[in-house]
Amino acid sequence: MRPRGPERRGATLRLRAFVQQLFEEGQENKNKGPLIFETDVLGYLIDGGCTHPLENIWDRSGVTVVLEKAVTHAETEEKEEQTDGTYLSEISSQECPGPHGLSISRARQLISFYTMSQNPNVAHLKISNPGPLPPLWVRCDGADPRQTIWLGAETLSAGNIATGITLHTVVSNGPLSNKNCSANLEDLKESHRRRHHCTELMTKGFASYKFLDDTSLGSSLMDISAPPERNIYIDFAWTDVTRILQTPPSDCAVTLKFQMACGGPWSSVYEVSRELQCVLGLAEGLKTGKTEWRKFSRGKSAIEQVQKLLKGLQDEADELVAPDNHEMETLQNDTATVSCSMKTAFSCRGDLDFVEQLWCKLWRSVTSYEELVKCFKLILEAFRCGELQASIHNGSSGLLRKLIAECLRESTEMVSLSGDIPVQMFLEIGLDKMKRDYVSYFIGKQLALHSDLDYFVSTSVDLQEQVHRLLKLHHVLEIVDNCVDLLKLDHLDIIVLTQSCVKYYKGNPLKETHVFELPVKRSFAPDLRQNANLKMWRVEISSGRGQKEVKTVWQYSSDSPAKHLTLKSTGLLDCADAGNDPEGTCFTARAECNQVYFFLH
Repeated sequence: MRPRGPERRGATLRLRAFVQQLFEEGQENKNKGPLIFETDVLGYLIDGGCTHPLENIWDRSGVTVVLEKAVTHAETEEKEEQTDGTYLSEISSQECPGPHGLSISRARQLISFYTMSQNPNVAHLKISNPGPLPPLWVRCDGADPRQTIWLGAETLSAGNIATGITLHTVVSNGPLSNKNCSANLEDLKESHRRRHHCTELMTKGFASYKFLDDTSLGSSLMDISAPPERNIYIDFAWTDVTRILQTPPSDCAVTLKFQMACGGPWSSVYEVSRELQCVLGLAEGLKTGKTEWRKFSRGKSAIEQVQKLLKGLQDEADELVAPDNHEMETLQNDTATVSCSMKTAFSCRGDLDFVEQLWCKLWRSVTSYEELVKCFKLILEAFRCGELQASIHNGSSGLLRKLIAECLRESTEMVSLSGDIPVQMFLEIGLDKMKRDYVSYFIGKQLALHSDLDYFVSTSVDLQEQVHRLLKLHHVLEIVDNCVDLLKLDHLDIIVLTQSCVKYYKGNPLKETHVFELPVKRSFAPDLRQNANLKMWRVEISSGRGQKEVKTVWQYSSDSPAKHLTLKSTGLLDCADAGNDPEGTCFTARAECNQVYFFLH
């Protein structure tokens, strides 16, 4: 039921105040939502640092307000079906736990309120702050015949005065059989000319391919619902599109995009991730007062490992010779298995000092706090006797290193191995060893300078912050080494990628979902496409300039452009039939806009 005059004016003012509140509180970092509007609408702010749900279709940057359906727990368990049975949208808490769309009528009503609240000719609203509002996008449930998935509105302005509105509509179609998933470029151009009364058009093409590796193939076979842990995309952009689904031409711009999670078993640095997990566990134990230890140790116990390490030092001191080749090989296998066992350029370091060797022995084998204390007591007592000599790296500030150095100078003081001290000592030697590993990799591969890495290995911050920075540096390693392992990029490209990641993490917290970008040579594109599947293809038809620019967008994608919907049937092709199509399935989306200008007195 449409609201009457006074009700409509009231709703318009409330929506304007709601959008302004989201915008102002978001700008001040007080609250970006979500907030509830009139019990049935959820609203939140998306700024430039967030991924926009319409990033492939609407390329404006800056702040946007998104409205969607506010769903109660009871509603998420209901199945909604149109009475004519043509379209079915089943949304449940299991199938679609994320956002939900509003009906097309409610979405149009909200867009109408938004538009009216900015029309300077509607003086009876008596708006105290009549300046332009940020763009508004409303999720739709796709239940209308056109399967509308978004409605949008964007203010046109001259200074602080709204002069008009650009109204956007995004419709979707699918899943479809790939053999029927196409359109005619000339028809799209003609439709744009008629809609916007223009003669001169520009076309831009975009294509995105997903790089295929053993991970993506394996995960699709094992569990299609599992979140991807490693995504590598190759994006192409060009002008003067000649046909729908055109292969990117040789003069297009090529950009690689990387999104990787840490610690996946597919990773080329998986063993390093396991070692880092031990460091993270110790840091968490210091913070909470409860350390989780390994439940069992394969092979020799931690105490036996320490005794063997000390005996090796004693034998060296007695014989005054280095270990023979077989002994050296055994030592390397024991102390640097982490680096040697993986298919990566993250090579074994040959300069491990005694404390680093101790860490390599202990992190895999210590099973309790008491066992750790016994190990440290064995070490300190052995060095206090003055019969052992060990190489210790200079510049390390950990407590255990200091105690060993003092023992070697015969000036040690007794330290109580109680409370958090043993765990802190253990964490310090792990942190120090891994920092040297990362520095050795990036410097040795000539990917970074010491000054680039100082932030990540600094000891001027507390241990918890040191661990956080090490975790960020590890994410850089995951991205860089996996790219070396999978893509065989030029050394210069790897340097640029490394510097980009390092620069990002010097100013941002860890974010494994962040997408890092790397422009590459055009000549590299054919080789990349051979090992990739097309995920998205899009053409933009545009005319006009500045605020008067208008676009028509047609997009093909292998995934639904409406992540908030679970479409069981579209009347065109049932999901079950689509899934069995030997040629695969796809979705299409079409975005159009109209500009409406206010008549200013």
